Amino acid sequence: MFSGLLSIPQAVLLGIVEGITEFLPVSSTGHLLVVGELIGFGSGSSSAADTYSIAIQFGAILAVLLLYRHRVWSAARGLVGADADGRAFLIRLVVAFLPAAMIGVVAGDAMKSALFGPVPVTIAWLVGGVVLLIWKPAVGTVALHEMPIRAAVIIGCAQSLALWPGVSRSLVTLIAALAVGLSMSAAIEFSFLLGLVTLSSATALDLTKHGSELVDQFGLLAPAIGLVCAFFTAVIAVKWMVGYLESHSLRIFGWYRLAIGAVSVVLLATNVL
Repeated sequence: MFSGLLSIPQAVLLGIVEGITEFLPVSSTGHLLVVGELIGFGSGSSSAADTYSIAIQFGAILAVLLLYRHRVWSAARGLVGADADGRAFLIRLVVAFLPAAMIGVVAGDAMKSALFGPVPVTIAWLVGGVVLLIWKPAVGTVALHEMPIRAAVIIGCAQSLALWPGVSRSLVTLIAALAVGLSMSAAIEFSFLLGLVTLSSATALDLTKHGSELVDQFGLLAPAIGLVCAFFTAVIAVKWMVGYLESHSLRIFGWYRLAIGAVSVVLLATNVL
């Protein structure tokens, strides 16, 4: 056992869950919340447990940073005026990031207090599943370098919906990106990289507030194990999703959301959750 409230198998499990679900349109927050409830995670300090869940996101962040390092480097060069396409992409990324960031700062704590539980997560899973099964997007052709600012605003506003746990940031940004005409490959890439910015900001902010509490509660080994597991599983999940969506629709994720939502309903009805 660790000196804190987390065993090695639990740290591994949470890291795997985080890595697999973070960038798939199934909601990592929802999965971590339900899995955490089932294994008794967070029975001590809730803020430390929440920070642990956010901290291991850094493994998934590193996975996207590795897989999309050329685009990130282009954006970094654009920041100093050395890459025009990179600068244009970076501007759109910032524009898309701002709506959820501003709402999160103003109302994030209130929304978390009201919605952070298995019932809201289950509702979001089921609604999202139905949306993916009935929604039939037109095939878009807009590449990332052709995306207008207006499209970035729409995607950013859609990302704000993911402040409801269980909705899935990836789900709403993918739907919005496809709805404004982006190609599937462009929609996936923009969703992943917007997630990179959003998750990095959330992780940095939460670690600044509760980092010492996290270490006091769980030590350093548990977060490190969770982070490493999240990194490797996120690499696998992201590469699989990109390859799968080259020739398939998002419907498989709709069926999955309905299935996991149904399981959650049973667990709630039997007072397991």
